[in-house]
Amino acid sequence: MKAIVVGGGIGGLAAAVSLRRVGWEVQVLERAAEFGEVGAGIGVMPNALRALEWMGVADEARRLGTPRVSGGVKASDGRWLTHLPDVGQEKIIAMHRADLHGVLLRALPPEILFNNVEVTSVEELDADLVVAADGINSRLRAELLPDAPGPVYAGATAWRGVAPGPFELPITQTLGPGGEAGILPLGDGRVCWYVAAVAPPSAALDPVELFAGWHDPIPSLVSTTPEIIRHDIHQLPLLPTFVRGRVALLGDAAHAMVPYLGQGACMALEDAVTLAACDGDLARYDALRRPRTQSVWRSSRMAGKFGIEVTSPVALAVRNFVFRALPGQAAVRGMTRFSSWDVPAMPR
Repeated sequence: MKAIVVGGGIGGLAAAVSLRRVGWEVQVLERAAEFGEVGAGIGVMPNALRALEWMGVADEARRLGTPRVSGGVKASDGRWLTHLPDVGQEKIIAMHRADLHGVLLRALPPEILFNNVEVTSVEELDADLVVAADGINSRLRAELLPDAPGPVYAGATAWRGVAPGPFELPITQTLGPGGEAGILPLGDGRVCWYVAAVAPPSAALDPVELFAGWHDPIPSLVSTTPEIIRHDIHQLPLLPTFVRGRVALLGDAAHAMVPYLGQGACMALEDAVTLAACDGDLARYDALRRPRTQSVWRSSRMAGKFGIEVTSPVALAVRNFVFRALPGQAAVRGMTRFSSWDVPAMPR
């Protein structure tokens, strides 16, 4: 059986690795001039790590990533809102997105990878299975589901970068009025970071000014990073199906979500191994993935409403009080609600 994967990002490469593992002949088509990944850090959560284990690439990911460090949630003035016990983060790996992309790329033979290929229609592709992993602005999704809504602005904009360091910092999330920040340390002393703020789309904003009053080291991370990526945050409204005919939507093409739970790329890795485990049964793939990803999609939106979207002083004080009153173990249980997932069994 032959599969063509459209899109050479993390989700597309993971689909190719997974499908080859169960015996499919695979080609990966990427429209860019070369395979690569832009961005900053990614937290490989326990569910995503189980997907990488199934693919056979988890050991290399562990070698390149940063193992568990202490962490928690802070207020913008630096006060701790909650500490997460070590047990809550022992299976989280902090990585640069490019490193994870490289792990997957090296697991594939070069002869199945094709650059500079612009796919505009499913009809161009001769395969038993087409995997549409072409991102939030997927052309194949627009062709297959013409009545489905496209991406919409989620009300915030974000900046990401990698500060050269060296730093020794814990994994932290910081919540402030109308904004949030995240710190993800890498093993070589660099730090992946992001900051985000509620704002109109394409607003002329300077992250150095916006976050100058936040606790250290956030201002210095932003000001000392040589290359910063900015993007307005969009999400894809919930779709009625992830499959149509011989085509399966995967990753952001199926369920692009706001990043407030850090599960976007993790969901794409889950998609990939589930698709392979379904071995061509796309109805089963849809039944397994759509409820799961759309539940995480909704929870990510809810996390935003109680996080970055809190702007009034009264609401901010209430939110911070609730965080401080929440035991660390309770916070861990909240995390495992999203990370307690296992690869489905292969059909007999």
